[in-house]
Amino acid sequence: MSPESEADHPAENALPGTLPEALFAELVAFRRDLHMHPELGNQEFRTTAAIKARLEKAGLRPRVLPSGTGLVCDIGKDAEDDTGIDENATEPDAAHGMLALRADIDALPIPDTKSESPYRSTVPDRAHACGHDVHTTVVLGTGLVLAELHREGLLARPVRLVFQPAEEVLPGGATEAIKAGVLGGVSRILAVHCDPRVDAGTIGLRQGAITSACDRLEVSLDGPGGHSARPHLTTDLVTAAARVVTDVPALVGRRIDTRAGLAVTWGRIESGHAPNVIPQHAELSGTVRCLDIKAWRHAPDIVVAAIDEVANLHKAKSEINYVRGVPPVVNEPVATELLREAMTARRGPSAVEDTEQSLGGEDFSWYLEHVPGAMARLGVRTPGERTLRDLHQGDFDADESAIRVGVELFTAAALLHPTH
Repeated sequence: MSPESEADHPAENALPGTLPEALFAELVAFRRDLHMHPELGNQEFRTTAAIKARLEKAGLRPRVLPSGTGLVCDIGKDAEDDTGIDENATEPDAAHGMLALRADIDALPIPDTKSESPYRSTVPDRAHACGHDVHTTVVLGTGLVLAELHREGLLARPVRLVFQPAEEVLPGGATEAIKAGVLGGVSRILAVHCDPRVDAGTIGLRQGAITSACDRLEVSLDGPGGHSARPHLTTDLVTAAARVVTDVPALVGRRIDTRAGLAVTWGRIESGHAPNVIPQHAELSGTVRCLDIKAWRHAPDIVVAAIDEVANLHKAKSEINYVRGVPPVVNEPVATELLREAMTARRGPSAVEDTEQSLGGEDFSWYLEHVPGAMARLGVRTPGERTLRDLHQGDFDADESAIRVGVELFTAAALLHPTH
């Protein structure tokens, strides 16, 4: 990818913790290695081992999570005396706790289609197509820089690194990480997410909800089936499935305030084997997304009722598996301003842009049910590039200068995080 511009760094000397060139080069190589060896949720053993080895090489003491993948590592005052999680501090500490920095480490079950890339995935039908390899490298690099700052006596307050598995597996690996105690003694948590619509060197910020709730929906429809010449004598299951696809989103949209943004979108429909046979079974699956957290709490009842009504109208028996996913990520004002201040200190106010709420889901939201925090959108588009490499697409890639931006953003946030 193209090199990063160094033009707009008005305050780069105001804070320590900028990224040395040698370490930046190492981090780029680390990210490319992860990109070539993607692992799915709860299977990230190689990834976990690579992170652990590099942190230990820096003299730190990371601890693998009980699930066997993912890990945590504390840096700072008294952190060297434990193994990553204080077993006696399982509750957040709003007044005196440490700042946590979270990365997700899993990949997606899709093929990498970047045929010309020297670091394309070597694993069939697996790809880091959401930028988790970048997130991981940013938090790792931040940890290495902060460890050096701590040795120099420049880190006033401890920082916890959280490398979380299984973000792409509903309801998200965050729930298991929280059960394992990663928020014990934490007062605030930060994260970044790659955004291919934002230029590298820039972050997007928003107070309040920055992502949406996302649930998974699986529907089975059944009927007696029959000959396609006599649909009046049976349940026309294909028509019933088609009506569920078209009518349910419309019904849902009329049963809740439209400002809640509750949307049902289908991703799969399957039924039948022959053109002259009305099938006995049909399956549909999709997602339910919602902009508003209060409306999200009522979404299952509304959606299930709408599906049942449409299915009953066509005399189809419905079986619905509504899988709860994640609530919206709601950025706390203080944490959002901490990220803004940190980015401004590194690169000036022009490096921060306001961003809109996305309909994407992110399990970082579960941490914010327990502690305040915020997520920034990390620009990964090469400035001037016109081709959009969207998330969850096989050709997704990131301008690797974003790694430097993320590290310096997080190190600045750690240094600016209030000590009381």
